[in-house]
Amino acid sequence: MTFSARKEHPLAGQGMVLVAAMLWSTSGLFIQLVDWHPVLIAGSRGFVAAIFLVIVRLFFPSPKTGAKTSAKNTLRFPFWASAFAHAFMVITFVIANRLTTSANAVLLQYSAPMWAALLAWWILKERPRWENWGALVLVVGGLLIFFRDGLASGALAGNILGVVSGVFIGIHVVFLRMSKDGNPRDVLLMSHTIAAVISIPFVFLHPPELSLSSVMPILFMGIIQQGLASLFFAYGIKRVSASKAVLTSTVEPIMNPVWVLLVIGQQPSVSAIIGGGIILLAVVSSSIIGAKRESANRRLE
Repeated sequence: MTFSARKEHPLAGQGMVLVAAMLWSTSGLFIQLVDWHPVLIAGSRGFVAAIFLVIVRLFFPSPKTGAKTSAKNTLRFPFWASAFAHAFMVITFVIANRLTTSANAVLLQYSAPMWAALLAWWILKERPRWENWGALVLVVGGLLIFFRDGLASGALAGNILGVVSGVFIGIHVVFLRMSKDGNPRDVLLMSHTIAAVISIPFVFLHPPELSLSSVMPILFMGIIQQGLASLFFAYGIKRVSASKAVLTSTVEPIMNPVWVLLVIGQQPSVSAIIGGGIILLAVVSSSIIGAKRESANRRLE
């Protein structure tokens, strides 16, 4: 998808990231509104998103990645590893939303940058910086608060899947970086397709009740909350610094429980607010410090 750069407002990039984060923040609410098996929700949303991305690809081809390069990239292990990781991230996140509160699911998933840093150390041999280690300590502290609350409320399984979803994001990011000449849009298209295929048996095991109140949220999540939001973010991330993108994206985990509270009255616990706040602080602080170091290094070059 291409956008004209003429007379572009200086806040256009950050505005697009903000819009994407706001759309992503609605995921917890719409997942709660659909009374289907969670794997079927993830797969149906993926099916709609895949169709949307195919249409976008046909009408707005990427100028940087030709058909031959794209086809060659899909034969590589990092492409498939990244696609499967993203698909499993989506599935575990949806299940987590059903087993614990939406606030817990999204805040625990937001620990993903820490897992990405550890995986990059193991796979890409990129040694974590001091701010990564400090953030990891804070994240572990936040997780302990979450799991203490989960044991008391019976939401332990959902909380664990929230963390697992974050780990899958870390895997997705690391292998996406290994596929440097690939198009992230192709990875997302394959990811949504994989999620749709995985959900096929659940159509027969747990037949969904087709109604306007269930189909409309699926269409919204697939087209708007997944498909369109990813295009907005791709546009914005090229025009803002990493620190601004991270700060703006924190709207997602903050607004996610707000929408759920306002519409269906699901309220996060005090422990979730404290633990989630610690995780957000750790991730945002680490990202800002790392972005400032990279900016300083570029100025010295």
